[in-house]
Amino acid sequence: MNPAFNEKPSLLLVDDDETFCMVLGRALEKRGFDVTKANNVEQAIPLATANPPEFAVVDLKMDGASGLVLTKVLHELDPATRIVMLTGYASIATAVEAIKLGATQYLAKPANADEIVAAFSHNASAELKPNSLPISVDRIEWEHIQRVLNEQQGNISATARLLNMHRRTLQRKLAKHPNSQ
Repeated sequence: MNPAFNEKPSLLLVDDDETFCMVLGRALEKRGFDVTKANNVEQAIPLATANPPEFAVVDLKMDGASGLVLTKVLHELDPATRIVMLTGYASIATAVEAIKLGATQYLAKPANADEIVAAFSHNASAELKPNSLPISVDRIEWEHIQRVLNEQQGNISATARLLNMHRRTLQRKLAKHPNSQ
């Protein structure tokens, strides 16, 4: 039998949380992938250039360059690479940007190995239909608040000041769940 048929599919896992990267790497290996790990974009690019992966799991926000930079590089190296973007701070804007740059799917953390493997066979760009837009004003406001709150490392008082909003008003808005659109 040809040994090439026994090869596991290659997967590049890039996340700056070393523990998460190690645990997820093991879980993906158990699911049949040959996993190569990196903790930032600067480590990942030479690995990907030397051996373009069939699959990639990329964190959006890392120290140094963004996961969007790596997504673009991976897509340029091999447009067939199936890329799943992970993030702790999901927003529609970054999801659309990731898909435009070549990501197959965009998942919010925490995502487990089964969800990631399922996302590889999913085609998010096929779901970007004009009728799924427009986004509601409430959703846009929610995402903006979440982005500013993230930039302020969760500090509600600093976020309220930047948004010219009373702290209690901001807390009420944060307690509400956004609409799905």
